[in-house]
Amino acid sequence: MFEPPRSQFEEDKALLIGVAFGKEEEEGAKDLLEELRELVQTLGVPIGGSQLIRAREPQPKYLIGKGKAEEVRDIAAELGCNIVIFDNELTPAQQRNWEALTKRAVIDRQEVILDIFAQRAQTREARIQIELARLTYSLPRLTRAWTHLGQQAGGIGTKGEGETQLELDRRRIREQIDRLKKELEEVRRARATQRKDRLRTPVPTAAIVGYTNAGKSSLLNRLTGANVLVEDKLFATLDTTTRKVLLPNHQPLLLTDTVGFVRKLPHLLVEAFHATLEEAVYADFLIHVLDASHPRVFEFYETTVNVLNELGAGNKEVLIVCNKMDKLRERNDTSMRILLRSRFSNAVFVSILTGEGMEELIERISELAARDSVSLQMRIPLARSDLVALLHREGKVHSLEYDTDSVIAVATVPRRVQHPLLPFAVWPANSPGNSPA
Repeated sequence: MFEPPRSQFEEDKALLIGVAFGKEEEEGAKDLLEELRELVQTLGVPIGGSQLIRAREPQPKYLIGKGKAEEVRDIAAELGCNIVIFDNELTPAQQRNWEALTKRAVIDRQEVILDIFAQRAQTREARIQIELARLTYSLPRLTRAWTHLGQQAGGIGTKGEGETQLELDRRRIREQIDRLKKELEEVRRARATQRKDRLRTPVPTAAIVGYTNAGKSSLLNRLTGANVLVEDKLFATLDTTTRKVLLPNHQPLLLTDTVGFVRKLPHLLVEAFHATLEEAVYADFLIHVLDASHPRVFEFYETTVNVLNELGAGNKEVLIVCNKMDKLRERNDTSMRILLRSRFSNAVFVSILTGEGMEELIERISELAARDSVSLQMRIPLARSDLVALLHREGKVHSLEYDTDSVIAVATVPRRVQHPLLPFAVWPANSPGNSPA
C-alpha cells in the first residue's frame, strides 16, 4: 500500500525559525517560537538553536528575503542542524525552495503538530482522522518528498505514453483520501448512534475543553476516578474519554475530556478532528479549563473560544475553571490573580493538584447539570399510555404503580419533554434543584 512520507526525527537536530512582520508582531512571535520549542520537544527532536527573523513583509520565494534566507542556511550549517522548522506556515513551493537552498529538510509548525498527533493517536477514529489530515497535507508537497518523481510508467490504466510516478502517487493518495473519508463517515454514524442513545436518557452531558496542557485530563480523573493519561506535555491525550459521575445532589453527569487546542492549530486538523471535537457541540454545557499560571492565559482563552466558534459550539453555556492557582500562590503573583478575577468574575479558581476550590467547582457543576432535567411524580390516566411510553423512551423511570384508573409514576426527564407531563404532575419529586421550570 502506498504510504505518505513519514518524518524520521530520531537522529535529527533542529533549528527553529520564527518570522515577525513588523514591530507589533515581534512580542507575539517570540512567544509562539517558545511554544514551537515545546511542540518540537514533545515530538522528541533535539533542538540546536532558535532564531527570530524580523522582516517588513512576506516574500514569495522564501517567506523572507534572500539575504536573510542565506543567513538561516549558514546558521543551520554552523550549528550542525539537519532540519529547519518554521513557526510560520510555508507554502509547498517555499518548502521546496528552502530545501534546495539549505540542502536540509524544512518543515513548518503544521507538520510538527501533524507528527505529534500521528504519534499519540490510539483509537481507530483518531488514526483515521490524522491519516486523512496527513495525506491532505502531503498531496501538494509530493515533489519535495521523492527524487524519482520524473520517471514515467507505462501499462494498463496509464494515459498517453506513460503516467509519471508523481501522477501515480497523487492518484493513489486521492484514492486513499476517498477511502478514509468513507471510513470516517462510518465512524461518525456510529458515534451519532451512541449519542442518540445517550440523549434518550435524562443524563446531562458536559465537555471539558481548553488549551493543551491546561489540566483537562487531570480534572476528569479528579471528578470521576478515571485513569486518563496525564503528562506535562502538549497533546498528551488526543482521544476523547467519557466517564459518568454522580454529583452530590444524586444527579448523574456524563463528562467528556476533549483534545486540547493550540494557537495556529492547522485548519486540516480542525476539519479532520471535527468528529472528536463535536462532543463539545452536543454537550449541554462546557467546562473551560484555563492554566492560570501561564503568562499568556488570556490569549489561550481566546484561541479556545475561536476554535469553539468555528465548530459551532460558541453559544454553549460555559463554566470557566482557572486551574493551577497553587503555582500563582507559590510565585506570589498577586497581580495575575487580580487580573483573572477581574476578567473572569464568574469563574471557579482551583488547583486540581491540591484540591483547592474543588468543592465549589462540584457545586457549580451540580447547579448546571440540574438545569437540564427535572424529576416528577405524576398521576397519569390509564388512557394516556403514550405518556408512559414517553417516560420510558426519553427519561429514567424510578417507579410505576397502577391503581383503578391511573398510573402513579416517578421519573426524571429532560426539561425539553416535560411540558405534556406537567398537567399530570402531583408534585416535583423530592430532588434538590429539580423543580419544573
